[in-house]
Amino acid sequence: MKIVTFGELMLRLTPPTFDRFGQSSRFEANFGGSEANVAVSLANYGLPCEFVTCLPAHKIADAAVQDLRHYGVLTSHIVRKAGRLGLYYMEEAVAMRSSQVVYDRGDSAFDRIEAGDIDWESLFADATWFHWSGITPAVSAGAAAACAEAIAAARKLGLVISCDINFRRNLWKWGKAPSEVLPAMMEQCDIVFGTELEYKQALGVDMPAFKAVDTAYEMPMEGYKRAADEVAALLPQCHTIVFALRNVLNAQHHLLGGTLWHKGEIYSSRIFDIEGVVDCVGVGDAYNAGIIYGMLHNTTMQRALDLGAAACALKNTVPGDYAQFPIEEIMAAADGQTNGRVQR
Repeated sequence: MKIVTFGELMLRLTPPTFDRFGQSSRFEANFGGSEANVAVSLANYGLPCEFVTCLPAHKIADAAVQDLRHYGVLTSHIVRKAGRLGLYYMEEAVAMRSSQVVYDRGDSAFDRIEAGDIDWESLFADATWFHWSGITPAVSAGAAAACAEAIAAARKLGLVISCDINFRRNLWKWGKAPSEVLPAMMEQCDIVFGTELEYKQALGVDMPAFKAVDTAYEMPMEGYKRAADEVAALLPQCHTIVFALRNVLNAQHHLLGGTLWHKGEIYSSRIFDIEGVVDCVGVGDAYNAGIIYGMLHNTTMQRALDLGAAACALKNTVPGDYAQFPIEEIMAAADGQTNGRVQR
């Protein structure tokens, strides 16, 4: 049941106490990255999960690997190359002020990865699932080639392949547009995750806006079904399509839910009303991991979606990229235990 995820691992630097970049003389340091975040969540749930990346050979990169191992993530196929560790700086949102993210990833070791650097068929020999995101092919031509190579090997060996669109327009600087790269890679996937904006950006598919202001909001399911049918027509290999839905009322007050289309049937989650958001980075990765867990354990599609939405909601309550929850807490939240009372 081993899951493999592939992407760049970065160091995140955040000014404390909602300071702006220009105010703070200190930065809090955490490691993270979309695909690593998924791996950490799945390892927290007790599943064997291996994260593959390319890192420099120095002590900070060693610390990043040790951090992954702390959570139980397998790391034996990480490649080392000359270069640097990618960074990103994050100014946290508060009240009406939006988060600001500055990437500093150029010339990283991962930026230099190429096809042929990883023996994917050997790596996938005992795996059942491969997960990647649209961030990886955005980094460089080499990263795109390595990701395409991984997808081809996973397809050849019969693994389930999932993709989070994770559309980051500002990262695509290596010569090709996302529309020239992403659709062909997504066509090889069994499961696709994304937000309403990402499906529009990557595939040109429109869907209803999620306008919830409370948990009584009625989902426009016919519109989501129509949009999912359009995605399925563009990606005939894909049997499961997830729309992650979020309405941000202010930086600390979000409403979220989601829909899941599976082989023509559509399901919706409950709506979570989250006041006091701590950190919304990695919430989509937590969503993906909850659904992957449910599907690997042969739950109903409704239950898999409910686990994903609950994991997403809980991730909003902890700082940093990584979610910090065992599967029992995810299940409890999915079952409606969300009152915040002391557990004794």
